[in-house]
Amino acid sequence: MERPSRQRQREQDTERESDAETLACPECDSTEIVTDADQELVCEDCGLVLDERNLDRGPEWRAFNHSERQSKSRVGAPITETMHDKGLTTTIDWKDKDAYGRSLSSEKRSQMHRLRKWQERIRTKDAGERNLQFALSEIDRMASALGVPRSVREVASVIYRRALSEDLIRGRSIEGVSTAALYAACRQEGIPRSLDEVADVSRVPQKEIGRTYRYISQELGLELKPVDPKQFVPRFASSLQLSEEVQSKATEIIDVSAEQGLLSGKSPTGFAAAAIYAASLLCNEKKTQREVADVAQVTEVTIRNRYQEQIEAMGFR
Repeated sequence: MERPSRQRQREQDTERESDAETLACPECDSTEIVTDADQELVCEDCGLVLDERNLDRGPEWRAFNHSERQSKSRVGAPITETMHDKGLTTTIDWKDKDAYGRSLSSEKRSQMHRLRKWQERIRTKDAGERNLQFALSEIDRMASALGVPRSVREVASVIYRRALSEDLIRGRSIEGVSTAALYAACRQEGIPRSLDEVADVSRVPQKEIGRTYRYISQELGLELKPVDPKQFVPRFASSLQLSEEVQSKATEIIDVSAEQGLLSGKSPTGFAAAAIYAASLLCNEKKTQREVADVAQVTEVTIRNRYQEQIEAMGFR
């Protein structure tokens, strides 16, 4: 038999659903009233909130700094794909202290050292898990060197796990597949990192990374859009200490030249570098082709060729 409070709650929810069906929005007279995730009655057409129920889904305790939050929390870290066991195993703390903060004796310290060693060994039960652990640590190392956000590491780990489950690793190096997964994650998340930049932090040649990337993207069905050169403009302009005016002009040059089909088959980094070079000349913040080429990791010849095409597209010649 249901408790009275639970039964009353269900009756109230039923009444709210029936009210939502008969309500009309006072703003646009629409009858499309829905209940969102926060249990609010919202007009689906104009977004007006008709009725709100404020629910605090957080903990019942309060904390004002990190140490208080750590001491009061009753749960562990969230599940993550960046660890081979998804962070669900236990770990033995490296501090040689007991629960009261007192230092352990030399005999206990030696015992804890042996336990830590065996704990680390039994975390991986077979060669497959050891390889996965090594690959995910490589992804984390390269992602840190590239300075990409946490979401990219999670996506790269998921892509590598999918490649491992579909047996795409066989005959290829673990470093090559993990680097290709990271590059694919950068493109999927819209983080502008060129293949040259990824190859610089990897331990495998660029040609192998490109070949492996094309293979796993085709086999896994990763529908990745072509890289937009405009994504590189803010980072390159910031490295060259150029103003917002130059960035806006470079974006305009890319838009105009891309509409005329000049981007097809061209390197996005070289295209962005040439647009920045052209914009710096037009805005009287001149940078040499060598300076721009060093930042974009392209050759001066590439910048000159793209620059000539973009200037003609803008109608300056």
